[in-house]
Amino acid sequence: MSRVGISESQVRRLAHKVGAELVAERDRKAVEHRRRQLASRTGVVPEVVVVEVDGGRIRTRAAGAAPGVHEAQNKEDKIAGLATLKGPTFAADPCPEPPESFLCPRRVQRLVSQMKGHSGRDDTQETPDESTTAGVEPIATGSAGRWSPEKLVRTCVASLGSSCSFGPLVAAEAQERHFYEARRRAFVADGAAYNWSIHEGYFRDFEPVVDLLHVLCYVYSSARAVGGDESGGWRQYEAWMRSCWKGRVAEVLVELDGWHERLGESPAGEARTAEDRRDPRRLVAEARCYLRNNEKRMDYPRYRREGLPTTSSLVESLVGEFSARVKGKQKHWNRPDGAESILQLRAAVLSEDDRLSRYFTDRSGSPFRKRQPVEKDDTPNTQTAA
Repeated sequence: MSRVGISESQVRRLAHKVGAELVAERDRKAVEHRRRQLASRTGVVPEVVVVEVDGGRIRTRAAGAAPGVHEAQNKEDKIAGLATLKGPTFAADPCPEPPESFLCPRRVQRLVSQMKGHSGRDDTQETPDESTTAGVEPIATGSAGRWSPEKLVRTCVASLGSSCSFGPLVAAEAQERHFYEARRRAFVADGAAYNWSIHEGYFRDFEPVVDLLHVLCYVYSSARAVGGDESGGWRQYEAWMRSCWKGRVAEVLVELDGWHERLGESPAGEARTAEDRRDPRRLVAEARCYLRNNEKRMDYPRYRREGLPTTSSLVESLVGEFSARVKGKQKHWNRPDGAESILQLRAAVLSEDDRLSRYFTDRSGSPFRKRQPVEKDDTPNTQTAA
């Protein structure tokens, strides 16, 4: 057993050094992808793939300042999970009725509580203040048996950058894993506008799927707002949720339009108090906006028939795994380099392809790295011995 002491500051310096090297390698691959020079790192073309995008929150501080936290800001860390899947296709909808989990009031209430950070607006800020859907509990597929595809290997990409800079990073990872050649491809995310700008720019040939769990939250909140009492709100939720499950979102929108006419316009401005957030006019307006903007990405019966995922639970659990390491009241990462390097190191740890081990093996100075043979000079030695 080694008795060599390693200080906390030394570990921190080494972690950020390795993280910075991983950032440089990640960015290099994005450039090679743009130049069409990036080679795939595997020879196997997967059958089914999914790209899921979501965001967490990370506390940052100004770099180069005195000790302590200066100019603290909450930043969004964009995270993408890229997974290969396996599963069959079906001639008919393998699960035409919602699972029991969607019909259990306690479970649905817990789910909505976990996802309470959803805002209902597609103009999501790049640096929002609160956590959203990290750690959401997956919902079972119900009594019809397993119909959703199973995950094989998941890798991930993370960055504090904007959607414009994040898209090429995700596209490079997808190219390296032959995602663009897969026969069945899906892109799953919530309704945030920047998610779909990434889809439009880099994954246009992937089936766009808006996360069903976010849809459930909007339906539940608006149904409770117009249902009168608790039992009435639940009955309305069940009716609207079944319609969305069966791909009949247009029916829900007709009813929401009717409620909008009866209740009137939503109050202008942001909701600043709990009472503002519970205003039925606001909740109905948010649900109408969300469902109408994403109606074309809500053909859930067809997605189930094609063996594609309908929720972004893979990336949402990934956000929770990132947050467990990088998020905390006393954790503030230097902005931007310190935060970016630790996110990249975390992404390497959480990717299921042993990339961090391979990186250390190939890293310059590694005792396991194969030494390159020294090239000999073919010029004859003309010196004579003294």
